[in-house]
Amino acid sequence: MCGIVGYLGKGNAKEVVLNGLYKLEYRGYDSAGMSVFNKKNQRFDMYKDVGRVAHLDSLVQSIDHSPIAIGHTRWATHGKVNQANAHPHFSASERFVVVHNGVIENYRELKARYLNGHHWVSETDTEVIVQLIERFSDELSVEEAVKKTVSLLHGSYALLVLDQDNPERLIAAKHKSPLLIGKSDKGIIIASDLVALAKYSQVYSPLEDESIVVINQAEITLWNRDYVQQELTFQPMDFEDDLTELGEYPHYMLKEIMEQPLVMRKIVDRYFHDDHIVIDEAILEGIRQADRLYVLAAGTSMHAGYIGKRLFENLTEKPLEVHIASEFAYHPPVLSAQPFFILISQSGETADLRACLSHLKKHHYPSLTITNVKTSTLAREATYALELFAGPEIAVASTKAYTAQIAVLAVLAAKVAHRDAGLRESISELAAKMEQYLTQYESVAELVKRVLTKQNAFYIGRGTDYFVSLEAALKLKEISYIQAEGFAAGELKHGTIALIEEGTPVIALNSEPHVALNTRSNLEEVKSRGAMAVTIATEAVAQEGDDIVLPNVDPLLVPIMMVLPTQLIAYYAALERGHDIDKPRNLAKSVTVE
Repeated sequence: MCGIVGYLGKGNAKEVVLNGLYKLEYRGYDSAGMSVFNKKNQRFDMYKDVGRVAHLDSLVQSIDHSPIAIGHTRWATHGKVNQANAHPHFSASERFVVVHNGVIENYRELKARYLNGHHWVSETDTEVIVQLIERFSDELSVEEAVKKTVSLLHGSYALLVLDQDNPERLIAAKHKSPLLIGKSDKGIIIASDLVALAKYSQVYSPLEDESIVVINQAEITLWNRDYVQQELTFQPMDFEDDLTELGEYPHYMLKEIMEQPLVMRKIVDRYFHDDHIVIDEAILEGIRQADRLYVLAAGTSMHAGYIGKRLFENLTEKPLEVHIASEFAYHPPVLSAQPFFILISQSGETADLRACLSHLKKHHYPSLTITNVKTSTLAREATYALELFAGPEIAVASTKAYTAQIAVLAVLAAKVAHRDAGLRESISELAAKMEQYLTQYESVAELVKRVLTKQNAFYIGRGTDYFVSLEAALKLKEISYIQAEGFAAGELKHGTIALIEEGTPVIALNSEPHVALNTRSNLEEVKSRGAMAVTIATEAVAQEGDDIVLPNVDPLLVPIMMVLPTQLIAYYAALERGHDIDKPRNLAKSVTVE
């Protein structure tokens, strides 16, 4: 969830690290810090505090040019949100400085065994790491002290370590939390996300788990999990840094909502040759040979998985189960004889999905990761991977990655079922109609002002509309903090209707002709109990008085069209309440701890 950036080179380390931290703000954080080598006093100075990177920027304005620095944005897991718990952390003598992403599960045991009686400055698990490095460095070289320390850690970590006695060396270690290295003729940059490297490097190398790297001005040395020295291989950077700029938009979320037609066109461009879908035949055969498919995901990606269930079962007649990753990882169900697993993750670093994948690999089950980040751990470690091609998604609340997930699932299901014909045209038509609808986006603002006047709200729907209602409610609660829930419309009478009172907003999603009248009947039931009712319908089932009417598209792709107004409703609800839309409280973009 946190962000890490480190730099060693000829450039101004402060500026490189600050820029990287700005780029990583989308991941979610509550404090920020930096340690920079001060040439005047020949030591590492530390600057950290609660708040945004802009506040950190104001603290480091007076720093002179320095060749080396590390920085961090923290999302609290161990200890309160305060300056003492913010990263970086010094060792007791202030010889070593550490930043850390991840969670050390056995930090209490390590304290008791190796650091009994030590005076602790913070409440964090991270401080244990830096104190262990200092303790072991009394008898070992620094590299060996780091190796011994990480060998004792249970959990996840991405570490950067600075040494007061050798200020021209940067040490990194990684397990389960992402870490990538970039290089140029101006220096070496290391970060937890490709977005932080893009401005300073044209190549990158993702580190494998349990690897350790020592970076000097002249060379980079890599050891693997067996502490055997390895060759570090770099690959070209395929990343458009300008896509992370806001441009004309006031918020990234709105920008990313508006980019969704472009994402659909990119998926067409990348997955179709003429009218034929192009996907690795090994993936297709793996799915065709399976007797049951299993989608593992969390949050928004799980909601896309529910849509995928309907797509695969309708097109391929192959059963598909959707499981919450955090539950499957530790309570796996009874599986079929020949399962095939589809892991859906925007970031490709989701911690509970990584725990699932570890279980799958132990049992040699085939797995496919569908992700927006082809360099991610899940993409590299699964049997197969498919990319979403949604481009960088900066807002914490996912929009374009969600619709891309549904589109890629539709493409995959159609190809497995040998139903390529016409889908390219259907997605292209969808993109045009999305674009047409989104030109009217500001009209949703008035609807929000009129309807969302309470601190709770409900979405209802049937079939795929129910699945979309789950995502619609999640978006609304994520950024507006309205207590929102999505329900199957037919379930209202089984308890939920007790929550309806005068003025309660109930938004009905209505797109499936064979149940459209049923949904309207359910809406009448809540209206008779005082609900503020709203209907979002497609032209195929629309009636006079519906609040939002959406154009008809291919039935496979209707959920993509249906979610658009709900994304805008969430956006304007948050805007109306004055909330931080792109960085909602307590949330992080990339959930890298369980």
